[in-house]
Amino acid sequence: MKLSEIKNNETVVITKILGHGSFRKRIAEMGFVKGKQVKVIKTAPFNGPVEYKILNYNISLRRSEADRIEVVPIAEFVIPEQGGYEGVINRNISTAAGAVRGKIINVALVGNPNAGKTTLYNQLSGSREKVGNYSGVTVDIKRTTFFAHGYTFNFFDLPGTYSLTAYSTEEIYVRKFIYEETPDVVINVLDATNLERNMFLTTQLIDMDLRVVVALNMYDELRKNSQELNYDNLGRLIGIPFVPTVSSKGEGMEELLRKVIQVYEGNDPVTRHVHINYGQELESSISEIRKKIRENKPITDKISSRFLAIKLLEKDKQVLELMADYPNFMEIAATTHKEIKRIELLYKEDSETVVTDAKYAFISGALKETLHEPVPVLQTLSEKIDRLMTHPHLALPLFGAILFVVFYTTFTLGAYPMDWIDAGVAWLSDGLRAIMPDGMFKDLLIDGIISGTGSVLVFLPNILILFFFISLLEGTGYMARAAFIMDKIMHRFGLHGRSFIPMIMGFGCNVPAILATRTLRNRGDRLLTMMIIPFMSCSARLPVYILIISAFFQKFQALILIGIYAFGIILAFITAQIFNRILFRNKETPFVMELPAYRFPTFRNIVFHMWDKTRHYLKKIGTVILIGVVIIWALEYFPRDTEKSDHFLAEMERIEQSELSPEAKEESLEELELAMEGDRLVNSYIGRLGRVMQPVMAPLGFDWKMSIALLAGLPAKEIIISTMGVLYQSDVDESTVNLQHKLQDEVHTQGRLEGQKVFNTASALAFLVFILIYFPCIGVVATINNESGSWKWGMFSVVYTTTLAWVMAFITYNLFIFLI
Repeated sequence: MKLSEIKNNETVVITKILGHGSFRKRIAEMGFVKGKQVKVIKTAPFNGPVEYKILNYNISLRRSEADRIEVVPIAEFVIPEQGGYEGVINRNISTAAGAVRGKIINVALVGNPNAGKTTLYNQLSGSREKVGNYSGVTVDIKRTTFFAHGYTFNFFDLPGTYSLTAYSTEEIYVRKFIYEETPDVVINVLDATNLERNMFLTTQLIDMDLRVVVALNMYDELRKNSQELNYDNLGRLIGIPFVPTVSSKGEGMEELLRKVIQVYEGNDPVTRHVHINYGQELESSISEIRKKIRENKPITDKISSRFLAIKLLEKDKQVLELMADYPNFMEIAATTHKEIKRIELLYKEDSETVVTDAKYAFISGALKETLHEPVPVLQTLSEKIDRLMTHPHLALPLFGAILFVVFYTTFTLGAYPMDWIDAGVAWLSDGLRAIMPDGMFKDLLIDGIISGTGSVLVFLPNILILFFFISLLEGTGYMARAAFIMDKIMHRFGLHGRSFIPMIMGFGCNVPAILATRTLRNRGDRLLTMMIIPFMSCSARLPVYILIISAFFQKFQALILIGIYAFGIILAFITAQIFNRILFRNKETPFVMELPAYRFPTFRNIVFHMWDKTRHYLKKIGTVILIGVVIIWALEYFPRDTEKSDHFLAEMERIEQSELSPEAKEESLEELELAMEGDRLVNSYIGRLGRVMQPVMAPLGFDWKMSIALLAGLPAKEIIISTMGVLYQSDVDESTVNLQHKLQDEVHTQGRLEGQKVFNTASALAFLVFILIYFPCIGVVATINNESGSWKWGMFSVVYTTTLAWVMAFITYNLFIFLI
């Protein structure tokens, strides 16, 4: 019978994985091998993916994928005679090899997603890398250098990977780094509560003949579960020292560094080179292929010939390509083909499955000797929480409620510090205005730099609150559940369930979200996800949303903001459906995703994440935004004289010499000054540019200042606010400090709408829609170019998003004009 036929809460044993290719390889490496028990937990909403428990962790598969796994009830399973635990083959090689070593140690951190690798990296190095409880957070190599115990450590945080098979981009990335950089020591970070699955990667590191130290992470949870692990014996068995760590609390860090030094110097008594004994038949095949590889040695100085031989047996195409330059490549290929055929006839299984089974047999045997596990709890606390959070009927309403709380709190709680910062900016401006002499520098400093950057700085509290919640959701493991919940919907629109994680990350910043698409194996899936990520409202757009919504939608602020975010998601889904049918025609890829246990993130990690984003925000204010503000101010400030300037000055002089009362003179002069400044602004360089754009943007209800603000937002969306701060400050009374008030009071100065308010419900909504959709910032376009491998995709994203923004804003404006 098939796994897809098994009901909730039933446990069965796997007998066979049907089909071929990457799906079979991936799920085998994740523990779906013959003889392993698997329990059905529940089905996602809308009859989506199914959650299963295997090797003490949870994973989701679609029903179509579960249909390829044959199972039997536990009572009917017969343990096969062949295979089993064969132990290790000792090798008499000195790890120090008599070499005199320097004081610089290059260390690579390798581990499964969710094993706490990046948290450990942050603790060791003092770095502030992003930490999340789901796959695909570290999408690039992070490096840091620090000094400890008389040594300089170069630490490299590699992407989380389940194995070193050429299945996904991050696995190829990690393997290539180890090939080319040959780190002195590899720290293999293991989740102590899930050793059987995590140690699959360890077996591959052993095959590569690397110096390895195991960081037995989350060791406190292992003890909390009443498990007992004799890690000293386990280390002696496989020739790798184990160091218990709790990276979230900083426990075991010093011991880990000392152990790395010992292994590097060749002084560790446990470290030794061993070969995993895969059994007589596999070892014979490995030996035959190795003989051919070792006849010529262009790459075996860096890569273990045994590792290459095992990978060839596993039909690894990338290793086969590495061998292509060998003079005896044809002999290697022929020997490999002969041995694969022999193994498959002998075991009646694919050779890659036979190797995977042997690895898990080794792991099971090693843990049987060293790990004591009590009777498992029927239902863990994490599973109880998950029953509610991923309930078929409650999951989506809960997801919506979480988003509502996030946005409502962002508005209400952020309003107080916003007012304080706004008051501080006004106080500084008024103070400088009173003491500085009139002149261009005064205008630049007060009306340009302080007004422009201050209008962006005021939204810093909202950014902090938003990233607090994003950090919380990432750290707890809820993001993976969001992908699980949404897979069925995503699938209907031609998207992969894993695409939802980069999309959610896009709410923080589109650039790392696009980098996170590397976790998608299919190129079509990656490109499609890249094209729709700009519809996810990044934190740079949030200040603009808050400004417009606070000014014109006071009664329904949270609902309007949620509506904008939801509209972006809906638009992304519809666009994905269209692109999938026209441009990509994606071949369906499997949805195999781990659902990690819920963990409450440490306050330290949340604060570091928030500070990291705050630092980037402040840095942007002090660089890109500041430069943009100065440019916008200069374009607005010059030229100082127009054709009507002499007329205005003559009229002012006439009023000064008239017999009007002092009050009447002051009032008349103020009106003339305002009219003169308005004329100068319209005829400034930026005003001229705005008038060129006006015919295109007028059908959307935008005036020329709104058009200029949108143009200024191309480098970074925050510049929209600073530009509006510069443009709108000169047409109103100086006592009106708050930009929201300025926008509310702004009127059209020319054309058929002269005298009418610029912003109304229709134009404000159209403005929000345009900002949501149009041109992603320059950084996003550059990232799309890099990740897609072609500038054409970046240019395409610019053209189609801007065109779509105009169309949707036009529909929004005219629809609401008609309704209102």
